[in-house]
Amino acid sequence: MVKIRLKRMGAKKRPFYRVVVADARTARDGKTIADIGVYDPTKDPIVFNVDAEVAKQWIQNGAQPTDTVRRLFKNNGVL
Repeated sequence: MVKIRLKRMGAKKRPFYRVVVADARTARDGKTIADIGVYDPTKDPIVFNVDAEVAKQWIQNGAQPTDTVRRLFKNNGVL
């Protein structure tokens, strides 16, 4: 199964995330299929940039967003 999820980047106590498409069996920070955006909760205002067309295409092809990514998509008008 393919998931759309967050991949943690950044330094200790300074998280920065990439929104990625990955196989559900891979590790959180492991190999990904595609990078489709970024999410930075430490900035004010919060930075959330994602390629909406690519995200919708992956969802149409059967990729399942995680609960957190689904919430971010809804709050930012992607879904």
